[in-house]
Amino acid sequence: MASPSSPKKPRRTAERILEVTLDLFNRFGEPNVSTTLISAEMGISPGNLYYHYPAKDELINALFDRYEKALNELLHAADDVRHVEDAWLFFHMLFELIWDYRFLYRDLNDLLSKNRRLETHFQFVLKHKTQAVEALLRGLSRGRALRADMSTSPAVAQAMVVVLTYWLSYEYVREPRKALEAEHAATTLARGAWHALSLLEPYLEPAQRDHLHRLAADYRQA
Repeated sequence: MASPSSPKKPRRTAERILEVTLDLFNRFGEPNVSTTLISAEMGISPGNLYYHYPAKDELINALFDRYEKALNELLHAADDVRHVEDAWLFFHMLFELIWDYRFLYRDLNDLLSKNRRLETHFQFVLKHKTQAVEALLRGLSRGRALRADMSTSPAVAQAMVVVLTYWLSYEYVREPRKALEAEHAATTLARGAWHALSLLEPYLEPAQRDHLHRLAADYRQA
């Protein structure tokens, strides 16, 4: 008779495969990681891997599903933003999540060209990011952190989403040998948050603009 814990083993193996795959994709880029490498890294047979994920796209889709779920949960926090410090925390958390799944952004164009499901779902990601950033701008306006007419907000929100989407690609082009290494994460994330929020500089109240500069300076010195 099987022990009560035995049904959990396949599920745990499947989760472990995703953990190892995510680490390899992040370190080397998805195109450079084969299923053979994943199974070797785990010390399991290719057949065991295929039992859980019969194709590489299934691994990619499973990781993307995890990312999308975490992202949608995080985006709800945009409704609570009222001041620059709230916005800084929100963007930093967004960049941390993107960093955790950075292979998606590092290899974004290649992935979308090969995976129809990702191509479709990433449209929703962009839509939801834009809606969240627009909500953030409305919150800053209600908190009197912004002094501008909010009729400019759709263009500003879209520009901020562009930074969110392509920041890691920029960092990789800028310093391909180290930009996406774990030891540089804090600096990379702080720069990303700063550049996204710096788009608000012309619209921030002076005290809020000064506070944004202090937040950015504190992270650069950390």
